[in-house]
Amino acid sequence: MSRDEISRRYTLNDFKHSGTRGVTAADYAYQIKRLVHPDIHTPISGLMSEYIVGLKEYAATLHKAQQANGGRFLDLNDYTLEGVQVVDAHTYRIKVYGKYPQFAYWLAMPFFAPMPVEAEQFYAQDGMHQNNLTLDWWPVGSGPYYLSENNPNQRMVLTRNPNFSGETYPAEGEAGDREAGLLRDAGKPLPLIDKAVFSLEKETIPYWNKFLQGYYDAAGIASDSFDQAVSVSVGGEASVTEEMRTQGISLSTSVATSTLYMGFNFLDATVGGDSERARKLRRALAIAVDYEEFISIFANGRGVSAQSPIPPGIFGYREGEAGINHYVYDWVNGAPKRKSIDEAKKLLAEAGYANGLDEKTGQPLVIYLDTTATGVGNKSRLDWLRKQFDKINVQLVPRSTDYNRFQDKIRRGDTQMFYFGWNADYPDPENFLFLLHGAQGKVAKGGENASNYSNPEYDRLFEQMKNMPNSPQRQAIIDRIVEILRRDSPWLWGYHPKDYVLHHNWLHNSKPNKMANNSLKYLRIDTAQRDALRKQWNQPLLWPLWLGAIALLAFVWWLWRTLRQREEAR
Repeated sequence: MSRDEISRRYTLNDFKHSGTRGVTAADYAYQIKRLVHPDIHTPISGLMSEYIVGLKEYAATLHKAQQANGGRFLDLNDYTLEGVQVVDAHTYRIKVYGKYPQFAYWLAMPFFAPMPVEAEQFYAQDGMHQNNLTLDWWPVGSGPYYLSENNPNQRMVLTRNPNFSGETYPAEGEAGDREAGLLRDAGKPLPLIDKAVFSLEKETIPYWNKFLQGYYDAAGIASDSFDQAVSVSVGGEASVTEEMRTQGISLSTSVATSTLYMGFNFLDATVGGDSERARKLRRALAIAVDYEEFISIFANGRGVSAQSPIPPGIFGYREGEAGINHYVYDWVNGAPKRKSIDEAKKLLAEAGYANGLDEKTGQPLVIYLDTTATGVGNKSRLDWLRKQFDKINVQLVPRSTDYNRFQDKIRRGDTQMFYFGWNADYPDPENFLFLLHGAQGKVAKGGENASNYSNPEYDRLFEQMKNMPNSPQRQAIIDRIVEILRRDSPWLWGYHPKDYVLHHNWLHNSKPNKMANNSLKYLRIDTAQRDALRKQWNQPLLWPLWLGAIALLAFVWWLWRTLRQREEAR
């Protein structure tokens, strides 16, 4: 197609012809090669180069080829990758260095989605990029839906892929799924809905009102609407309010596979290091900062206090008394209870800071917290945090900055404490525990260990554990690892957020799953019920119009009478 013809096209719908074919193993192999394409930034390219045989050398080969071909389309099929072999039309083989069980999780991520070479050739045509006809704006895939409308500032639409087939709704599930009605569609071809529309609402109030009117099938809960939507029992159980229940709205909750924490910089002379003095200081602060109170005040109770880096639902997490951080909590009446402030003050004194004063200098202990929290709404959180430190007479000084400056300080190790968090890439404890692995030190290695924590025993056990299959032996090693972390306290462990989602009773098969991004194809909507309830809930109120009309007529009559009286007076 000529550049002139392309210049008149702005969406894929402007092209008269479209071709399709079945997915082959070669498409998967081609995408693996694209991980190190010179023109594509792939976040996992460095990690995968350490595992996929020959990928690092392949990257160098493509770099040279790109320089030599003068900017023309680079067909990766012309270059062989040692670690990837296409066996037949539906089978391919990947060779990795050593043993890496987590590789199976990576294969389920979008980085490894099949990519036909024809798609790259199509988008590489001259003039396509100028009209925003690019692969990242109009992706090509083989799933149950395709992106038919892409306007991120207003709405995006996913439409059923007419060529998708061969997948049916599962007939088996977890305990309780059948009783909850989650298996009623067993055996039906997927997907169950034809179109999904995602609209951008810039304000929470109209978003919430439209959900209550039935124009959105599901919704999260903003803090302003929490009390209207959710009631929490004395035992801490959350459920919808009577108002929501009457409207047929139900609540789904799930603990996110995420950890939000405050880290100590182990390179800092005051809060860092492996001395017993520094350990006791960090433990004292861990007791003083009451995350249960934080969750109650700032998250409407939507969170679980962390006892280690590993969140619930990930192998290695321990329930009950076996899972508490006994340096910070006691087990009382079947539940963890934070140790007293007196215990924190005792630890602080043993660390050489009795009553918050440095025994060597006599000066108050001042700790600096680096954060990107610069907005008005964050002031209350920082004020709360200062009060937590004040409980043991330690002064906290927040240093707010922009994100780029903050990242620069983290890279150089110019911090004492900092806010951070981590979302699971895949459901394995290695993906959380590596954040404190010495080989991942931020300053020394440029890794993800922002605390620059280093403990030889921890590192040894981590290397032993990371590639093991889940087993009692692996659990035992994780228990030892977690105990080391609790003793050294490189983080204030923070909390694991809890997600609350409301949905109307015409939306079926909705089940929280924090690690799956393909749940849309299982959802079913009773459109007849939705349309009927929308009509019922949004009946027009005509009496204000009639009242306005009467008032207008009365005003016209009064005006006519006044003018008439003036005429008669003349």
